[in-house]
Amino acid sequence: MLRPGMRHLCATALLTSLAGCGDDGSGVVSATVGVSTTTSTSQGSSGSDTEDPTTSTSSPTTGTSANSATSDSSGTTTSTTSPVTGSTTDVPGTSTGTTDPGETSSGTTEPGDTTDDTTTTGTTGPQPCAEDTLQCNGNVAQVCDGMGGFKSETPCPELCIEPLGCVACDPGATKCEGNQVMVCNDQGDGFVAGDSCDPLLGLACDANFGQCVGACANLGTSYIGCEYYPVVTQQLDVYVGPANPYAVAVANTTANAATVTVHRGANQVAQQVVAANSVAVITLPWVTQLTGGTGPTVKVTDGAYRLRSTQPVTVYQFNPLNADVTNDASLLLPVNTWTGNYLAAAWTHWSPYPGFLSITAHQDGTVVNVKAPKNGVPTQAGGGVDAQGNGNNITLDDGDVLQITSASGGDPTGTIITANKPVQVVGGHDCTQVPIGTVACDHLEESMFPIEALAKKYIVAPPVQVPNNALEKAVIVRVVASEDNTTLTFTPDQPVNKVLAKAGDFVELAQSTNKYVVEADKKILVTEYMVGQGAGYGTSDPAMLMAVPSEQFRSSYLFYAQTGWQANFVDIIAPNNSMVQVDGAAVNNFTAIGASGYSLAHVKLSNAGNGSHTVTSNNKVGISVYGVIDYGSYWYPGGLDLDVIPQ
Repeated sequence: MLRPGMRHLCATALLTSLAGCGDDGSGVVSATVGVSTTTSTSQGSSGSDTEDPTTSTSSPTTGTSANSATSDSSGTTTSTTSPVTGSTTDVPGTSTGTTDPGETSSGTTEPGDTTDDTTTTGTTGPQPCAEDTLQCNGNVAQVCDGMGGFKSETPCPELCIEPLGCVACDPGATKCEGNQVMVCNDQGDGFVAGDSCDPLLGLACDANFGQCVGACANLGTSYIGCEYYPVVTQQLDVYVGPANPYAVAVANTTANAATVTVHRGANQVAQQVVAANSVAVITLPWVTQLTGGTGPTVKVTDGAYRLRSTQPVTVYQFNPLNADVTNDASLLLPVNTWTGNYLAAAWTHWSPYPGFLSITAHQDGTVVNVKAPKNGVPTQAGGGVDAQGNGNNITLDDGDVLQITSASGGDPTGTIITANKPVQVVGGHDCTQVPIGTVACDHLEESMFPIEALAKKYIVAPPVQVPNNALEKAVIVRVVASEDNTTLTFTPDQPVNKVLAKAGDFVELAQSTNKYVVEADKKILVTEYMVGQGAGYGTSDPAMLMAVPSEQFRSSYLFYAQTGWQANFVDIIAPNNSMVQVDGAAVNNFTAIGASGYSLAHVKLSNAGNGSHTVTSNNKVGISVYGVIDYGSYWYPGGLDLDVIPQ
């Protein structure tokens, strides 16, 4: 078979010469004064050879024709071209087209005639490739000379890849070296390390595919994952110690047992098997560099724990676990959902106790920038963050934690955190009153959602009171802008400012039991704060919740509620007329949330089991989980998806 360049040389041979070209030796050019008749194998539109000959009749040309008579199927084609200089023109009375298989067309047609015959203008053959262009013919690297030939033709020992030429490997191709995926580099001259198939994540490198395989290999973007970073946050010193342990609850979402391993730095601190579809509580040592005192801002090497599971799980952290002290809990987000863009919420400094933001890195060389709202808020400087809460180019390695603490009069809410690699952000407070002046103080904390997962519309609904669960408990709500010039709309309307001039600005809605929808023309973050017991809305104390937009609702959840609390509840926001079950029992106590199209149900959870619970529905629903005791509470989203929502 002829190489592509040789076909072109044959097609552009002098019309007065007599030469034999073609795969089978056919293709003789006969010289005539005005017409040349060429019998050759047609290359087709794709350049591939056809089996049957194509006959063309053409007038002599000067220069290179842009068109050629071509047949994509077996058959015979006769074409007529007129003399041109450097270009091709159609002959009056001729038709241009493609013949049907097996048909022969004459070179001309009479006006008004209808025919399936084809007349094509131009000479046959592809154009020569540009000079110095590299192309591959099988495993041979050819450098074009611009005239239809080649400057060089080099057989490749491995393979030829355009436009690189001879290479050792196909760029992007993968292979396994043990449990390490190796990836061919962009130059094709060698392999570099790609993903590491971590056995503690249940992964192994499959030599047949050159990639990691296992239950944790292809995770979606939700609260269910295999790798997490539990992080201790600022807490009252009196409640830090063995009597009040810091702990994580790990819920196994699968039908297979999960082996969960926890490290701090290079040191393994825990390993536990979590049975299928069950929950295990793992206590971990306090990290006193993060809990001690009331500041200042610190950067702690290996300050976070790294938790890995061989099966997909959900993880909640309790600070502390006991239900008899100042407490809150957080839904942790798996590493595969982290990004480098966050808008943060916390609470106002309540002297001497600070609000805080905790930033954790997953990769070495993570560079973090912190931008405080309003051009700066009072902050306890340290760790690369100044007294106005701003910090630039702060480097964190895997497991390192930057904990920013407020100073008197400060509030970290509205801080924007960016990083060149994915990070985790937790916001909260050492111990505070909500509202300020209402007893008692309680610890606050919650994982921040990436800006990519925030939305423009949220439904706000209060929790239930205890012990009178026929009534609802008041909350304070903050709405934070992610961009400048954000306009808010409330349905029904709420008496609050509707325009946020700068990214990081927020409005605070006074305590109430109102239910409403808040919408904005740009993405917003919405947080709810349970009021203290002194506010007169039943048993509990301050707790913090990140509101979940309906775009991130799910149709099924596995979650954990600590059984030591006086009462635990799951609140469900569902589209009207949804069929919802909690632990297999139908939920029938929904009430409409105005004209939103959604309804709310408060469902009390049994403390008889191990704390593991489920919610299922025929529609996507949102859930929040909370527990209360006398002057104590926790509150967190029971789960969510973390899909990217367009701006």
